[in-house]
Amino acid sequence: MKIVQIGVGGWGKNHTRVLSQLGVLVAVCDTNAARSKQYGEEYSVNHYDSLEKLIKSEEFDAAFVVTPTSTHFDIATKLIEEKKHVFVEKPMTYDSSEGGKLKDLAQKNKVLLCCGYIERFNPAVEIVKKYVKEKKYGELVMLEFHRENRMPLHVKDVGIIYDTSVHDIDTANWLFDEMPYVVFARSGKINHEYEDFASIMLGYKDNKTAIISSNWITPKKIRTFSAVCTEAIIVSDFISQEIKVERKDETEIPRNEQKEPLLLEIQNFIGAIAGKNNLVVLPQQAVNVTKIAEAALLSSQKGVPIYLDLK
Repeated sequence: MKIVQIGVGGWGKNHTRVLSQLGVLVAVCDTNAARSKQYGEEYSVNHYDSLEKLIKSEEFDAAFVVTPTSTHFDIATKLIEEKKHVFVEKPMTYDSSEGGKLKDLAQKNKVLLCCGYIERFNPAVEIVKKYVKEKKYGELVMLEFHRENRMPLHVKDVGIIYDTSVHDIDTANWLFDEMPYVVFARSGKINHEYEDFASIMLGYKDNKTAIISSNWITPKKIRTFSAVCTEAIIVSDFISQEIKVERKDETEIPRNEQKEPLLLEIQNFIGAIAGKNNLVVLPQQAVNVTKIAEAALLSSQKGVPIYLDLK
């Protein structure tokens, strides 16, 4: 299998490393020619400074799009029209209607389209998902997420909701195995052009709730979530991948093997292309996350809950 990568700055350098490690990377492309050359030489692959040059010169099966959110739609459209399988970093698009167009275009051209909601591949999330499915600690009632850190320097075109909160929106949908019908949010900006702190509440059926708190204000990096079940509270850390189960009279610390979520995510996409497994993140699910992010921004602006009817 031959895979190319468009965008090798910021988070993208990690994709380059993993794709090279898996032996599938054949070329990189970045509008920053020096950076493209640097990674091309480092990983002994061809390098380009424009998508047009790459498409004209390379033979490949699939592409990874790890560029600013505002560019996702145009780049992915060109690749899908060339009948290439496409992996787009989250969020799939800034506008949910564009995400829907990509989904339909991929279906029409009979290629796979996937979006990088990496936390589904985090061992901590996988274990909680298993517990919830088995109802090991009763029914899942509420989820609470906390993500705090200084703003990543490579993020230029979106605020914290699209860059950071979307991870937890997707994880909440994944763990509840359904879509919310109402969104209420508050957000604001202190140091940046876009919102740099946000609190989002997602309402699911039977009064189940996810509360998502994200900010680029505090200096310490925190990535945690709690799952409140009827018989226990499961506390997890996205970074350390540790889990702690608090029951009435005891605390359990389940054993779990640390794994790199990005590697698992990329292996899932490659396996799906080869017909060995199904995609874990489906295009419509990624479109729905963008719709929820749009609703969160609108709710914050208007100060009212936004009701949704998602597929």
